[in-house]
Amino acid sequence: MKKVFAFLTLLILCTTVSAQGGSQMLSLERIFSSGEFNQERFGPARWIENGDAYTTLEVASGTAGAREIIRYETATGARSVLIPAQRLIPSGAQRALDISNYIWSPDKKKMLIFTNTVRVWRTNTKGDYWVLDLENWNLTQLGANMEASTLMFAKFSPDNTKVGYVQKHNIYVEDLASGKITQLTKDGSVKIINGTFDWVYEEELGQQDGFRWSPDSKRIAYWQLDANGIRDFLMVNYTDSAYSRTIPIQYPKVGTDGSAAKIGVVSASGGATQWMNIEGDPRQHYLARMDWANNEELIVQQLNRKQNTNKIMLTNGSSGTVKLVMAEKDEAWVQLHRDLNWIKDGKAFTWVSERDGWKHIYEISKSGEAKTLTPWEFDVVSIEHLDEKKGWVYYIASPDNATQRYLYRSKLNGKGKAERLSPAGDAGTHSYQISPDAKWAIHTYSSFNQPRTIDLISLPNHTVQRVLAANNKVKQTVAGLAKTPSEFFKVDIGDGVELDAYMIKPHDFDPTKKYPVLFHVYGEPAGQTVLDRWGGSGYLWHAMLAQQGYIVISMDNRGTPAPRGREWRKSVYGQIGILASHDQAKGAKAIIKNFDFVDEDRIGIWGWSGGGSMTLNMMFRYPEIYKTGMSIAPVGNQLLYDNIYQERYMGLPWENAENYKNGSPFTHAKGLEGNLLIIHGTGDDNVHYQNAEVVINELIKHNKFFSMMAYPNRSHGIYEGENTSRHLRELLTRYLNQNMEAGPKPDRDLNRNK
Repeated sequence: MKKVFAFLTLLILCTTVSAQGGSQMLSLERIFSSGEFNQERFGPARWIENGDAYTTLEVASGTAGAREIIRYETATGARSVLIPAQRLIPSGAQRALDISNYIWSPDKKKMLIFTNTVRVWRTNTKGDYWVLDLENWNLTQLGANMEASTLMFAKFSPDNTKVGYVQKHNIYVEDLASGKITQLTKDGSVKIINGTFDWVYEEELGQQDGFRWSPDSKRIAYWQLDANGIRDFLMVNYTDSAYSRTIPIQYPKVGTDGSAAKIGVVSASGGATQWMNIEGDPRQHYLARMDWANNEELIVQQLNRKQNTNKIMLTNGSSGTVKLVMAEKDEAWVQLHRDLNWIKDGKAFTWVSERDGWKHIYEISKSGEAKTLTPWEFDVVSIEHLDEKKGWVYYIASPDNATQRYLYRSKLNGKGKAERLSPAGDAGTHSYQISPDAKWAIHTYSSFNQPRTIDLISLPNHTVQRVLAANNKVKQTVAGLAKTPSEFFKVDIGDGVELDAYMIKPHDFDPTKKYPVLFHVYGEPAGQTVLDRWGGSGYLWHAMLAQQGYIVISMDNRGTPAPRGREWRKSVYGQIGILASHDQAKGAKAIIKNFDFVDEDRIGIWGWSGGGSMTLNMMFRYPEIYKTGMSIAPVGNQLLYDNIYQERYMGLPWENAENYKNGSPFTHAKGLEGNLLIIHGTGDDNVHYQNAEVVINELIKHNKFFSMMAYPNRSHGIYEGENTSRHLRELLTRYLNQNMEAGPKPDRDLNRNK
């Protein structure tokens, strides 16, 4: 075999195990039904007392099924029950409230309890809110006369006297002393959305909570979306009653206009709204971010429809006048983030930009002047904390390995060097919840096949003070599995391009024999697959397939959001489904060429969502490589996806029509030669089931045969309903076993010259 690949030794130096029985072997029942691999719960944790203490949720002793809020002294670990479960039992009730989330008031004398929650699209953002007064233990339900589980985004005013919330697309303020409720907006409806967002703003701009208290508690700034003109996409529910019913979703497809957004300011005591006088057609722009800069001004970010210009503006909350601070521009698209933080007493703010080819932190003055704070040739993944008093900015980065994540800090004045705080010996992925005084952090660490550890550390020395969730039992179980060390490596596809990849081999691997390969693919700008972190049930399923005799490989093509510089990420612009397909095919061919143990007659591929689209593209465009494919919830035609995502990465359809067509799997359906399984949930509000049917129609037209499975009323994640997750993996496993024989075969020509 030609040794042309640069291997990186990964993580866990586990010994090859050849035994076939007992706890060493994985099964679908073990992975998805037994609970054997469930990790310990911790949190949600909240820092209090400037970091001298923190609170978290723990199971209550003596109160079945309830959790209570515990206070820990950070330095000593001294534990005390801050809010016993008994204090969370409403008058007349028998059980304590089931806490989904809890929010401290600014003075820490009251607490909001979020409970009885229901899902809205991705997450549970509707529910009931209760206020617990820690001075007299009064427990009061907000909006008590409103319909159950309909309140959203309740939050205390900065002066601790009121709570604002959204209910049925209107904003309310409730006075905590008197219980008086003031309705601030009255035009909320299915089409007029106040204080929250429509489907596409939530999914693609990451916006759910749509109102902000002013620092002086006198006013509320909020988004209003006008969804008139957006057509409803109708999903159909056939199973919940004798007659089918339609489920409408306001969903702007590629090439159609979205909701018209505007931002207004209203007094917390009610009255008329002052709208911000932001220029530009509201249906051809997006108001992507907004918050108060001070008691009088808002800072607003406005994206144009192509999303290659982001205007950062200061608006006056009283007059609505607008002042442009700066405009962030990119030839492809500008990257949204939440790393705007005010510094220097509100005279400047931090900003993250790729303007010089790397994702760097900048200081931006209110007049728009920019100063680089991280002038090194590597990407900042995210800002974690600003310690302005001591002059440090803490952030996540990984200059040498795009598959990993570490904590760094550097001076806020941009001088000196970047200092890595994550331990050198702990290769993998680190995340942090840093205390307000930057002396402590709740630290989570995992690696590719090692479950997470959560501990409390001191900063900046990163010394472990105590372990919060060790997960030793799960770690021991994983360590005892029959497996070989997983390998991270790079694939050279020519023209100076190397792809990050990983490989999971069978536990009894014999390099003199030939093995089938299953590629796991995603490949779009929304995510990476090649990450050195614990992958949960997904990793375990891949490990089970390796035990059966498959090699599992994944590669990140250009265009994935790896910290490898702007050019890596933005090179995909205008050619989604095209450049990634090219890279994946070249990578697969390089692997077949350079690894003698890869059986080129047994190459499979699978993926979900964008990975489902990629699977179809690879099966249709490169049938000489891929013999078996399993595609879950794919976008079959890019014109059928939402406008914000697809237009961001492809441009406007009337300007790039040919690539919209060429990047869409259905265009190439006639190329299918191998075994194909298509899986889709009929209740998928994200990638509509319509996409599967478009591909199916093309396959029928060209007399191509395939298998398919529709999961009734399941959403994009295909997890709703009893046993769904296990059934899905069982389906994938059986299909793979039946269509791509597992296990080694003798090398027909081991010494062939490649």
